[in-house]
Amino acid sequence: MSAIQLPKDFESQMQILLGKKEYELFLNAIDKPARTSIRLNTSKPFKLNWSASQIPWTVTGYFLEERPSFTLDPIFHAGGYYVQEASSMFIDHILKSLEIPKGIYLDLAAAPGGKSTLLSTYLGNEGLLVANEVIQSRAQILKENVIKWGLGNTLVTNNDPDHFYPLEGFFDLVLVDAPCSGEGMFRKDPQAREEWSVDHVTLCASRQKRIMDQAGALVKGGGYLIYSTCTFNEQENEDMIRFLTDEFAFEPVRIALEESWGIVESSVQTEDGKFYGYRFFPHLVEGEGFFITILKRPDTASSQEPGRIKDFKHAVLKSVSEKDAEALELELGFDGSGKYYTLNDSYFRIQREFYRYFEKLSQVLSLRYFGVELGKKQKNEWIPSHEWALSNLPKTQFSSLELTQSQALEFLRKNDFQIEDIPLGWVLIKYQGLPLGWIKNLGNRINNYYPKEWRIRI
Repeated sequence: MSAIQLPKDFESQMQILLGKKEYELFLNAIDKPARTSIRLNTSKPFKLNWSASQIPWTVTGYFLEERPSFTLDPIFHAGGYYVQEASSMFIDHILKSLEIPKGIYLDLAAAPGGKSTLLSTYLGNEGLLVANEVIQSRAQILKENVIKWGLGNTLVTNNDPDHFYPLEGFFDLVLVDAPCSGEGMFRKDPQAREEWSVDHVTLCASRQKRIMDQAGALVKGGGYLIYSTCTFNEQENEDMIRFLTDEFAFEPVRIALEESWGIVESSVQTEDGKFYGYRFFPHLVEGEGFFITILKRPDTASSQEPGRIKDFKHAVLKSVSEKDAEALELELGFDGSGKYYTLNDSYFRIQREFYRYFEKLSQVLSLRYFGVELGKKQKNEWIPSHEWALSNLPKTQFSSLELTQSQALEFLRKNDFQIEDIPLGWVLIKYQGLPLGWIKNLGNRINNYYPKEWRIRI
């Protein structure tokens, strides 16, 4: 019998959901330590030196046998992997098993960025992701994680769901990992148990309906809506399927599962058919509590395509002419597919084929970051940004310097480190081949350009 103190109403709810016998297994499971898991950034390959086992529903996810100090791992700061809960990586299986078309995606409640970086990887150069966070401080964390991931296909925005009203029918996929009562986090977060109550569940469900009442309309015809929570109760899960199918036209989507995964499929019968949900219980899967459902908009539903904006006007952004953009691509050694904008004299690059979508989005939403910030150009010299350093864009015109682990940690602390024969000028600092940032050798001194607010303090 577990010694964990849980709210009585929660115990009653779970006994109804699982049955008394299985509830005992559930109690024993949440009394055990949670496993640490990471998802690899396939665009930044490195050798994984920890003892690890693959997460069954994604080829890039791994359980670690022990939790290392990520703060003291330079590869973590280089964006080589993301520390993410295993259950939520099931989204990777959904995307690939359904072969969801790539295009314009939205992660509506995106911070701290685990699901956004997963979507970003899936899209690659074939799509554009809007990663939105309503809370400003969390939007900053999201921005940092998107920059570290380095793919340059993401816009970070800081908006309430209501602000997306002009974008109805705009997105090929909308993901909402909704704020919830957090029942699935009871093992990892004891505070979640203390905050739980029946009233809190009802409040969360009401908040979720407000969000989904907007989110459901944002999916274009033929597009997909993914809704997830880290909670178990039906009020925040299956009832939300009922709400969505009452409010909008959706078609059911069923996901192929391996029995060995231990994921429990549930179903909801509606006038439009049987819809499916997938629940992760910690006594059945190696992961925390999670629920997810997938719905598809009918092809006949309305879709919005951005028109061509002849003269792009924005309060702070300026579009770089096609002629100048082509010259920049050639100068910087890029592949010719870039579209450029300036903000406070700093250059930003996105994929040219998505510029119409970007310009539409930029006129509706509050941007916190987009594409890749390259830095500033003074006369004929580039002052490269940290964002460019961490991106996957080429940096062939700069010298680079490979550091040992101890040297890399000193760089990440913004401390001086001793090394001979450093080239003059801007130098890209690397660890195991992955860029960490810039230094500039002025001859008589070396300046460390790692961002002050990112430096490690241990």
